[in-house]
Amino acid sequence: MTNVAGATTGTRRGRGLPVWAETILLLVLALVVSAVVKTFFVQMFFVPSGSMRPLFVDDDRILVQKVSYWAGDVHRGDVVVFDDPGGQWLGPEGAPRLTPVQKALSEVGLYPTGGHLVKRVIGVGGDRVRCCDNQGRVTVNGVPLSERSYIMPGASPSDRRFDVTVPKGRLWVMGDNRAYSEDSRFHQDLPGGGTIPAKDVVGKVWAIVWPFGRAHFLHEPKTFEDPRLSGK
Repeated sequence: MTNVAGATTGTRRGRGLPVWAETILLLVLALVVSAVVKTFFVQMFFVPSGSMRPLFVDDDRILVQKVSYWAGDVHRGDVVVFDDPGGQWLGPEGAPRLTPVQKALSEVGLYPTGGHLVKRVIGVGGDRVRCCDNQGRVTVNGVPLSERSYIMPGASPSDRRFDVTVPKGRLWVMGDNRAYSEDSRFHQDLPGGGTIPAKDVVGKVWAIVWPFGRAHFLHEPKTFEDPRLSGK
């Protein structure tokens, strides 16, 4: 006699894995999936300083998505996480001390990663970025940015003057808390004139995920939607 599934009713069922072995297998699979997700899709980071206030505050957990840049370029206004260019930007506060367990979890995306920087992209390759015009504003390709919606209230767009043409394949980045952000303005003596390689961008910040009371998705400021920025 044959059952519905087509197996003979008298066939002896093979033994499954022991519970302990199955548990280990599931754990390994979960870690592999987490590592793949971290590498190609999303990754969690924490904010170590106040350089991006008021958008982020110290110790916010942020979620970075990588899908946007699979086949596209980084855009003006994007808030990005990137590797320390040449190991010359990051201070001691940016590299937190992790326990061995935390370090292992961070490797597979299960614990927020430190040791990176987060800034807002102001100019992309080919842009001329200047500060300041006669009203104290940052300009991109001669177009003044309206930054009041995202920079720290009461802060000036910049207390340092600059006039930079961003090389191809590089980005000019600035923190929203301009008076407390050692961004592109402070590294103009380095190769690239303060710009960073676009290839060093890990991904675009998608959301704040912790603390729960601050959780929300990020939106691009309207000033970066101005078609004149691209000469249109």
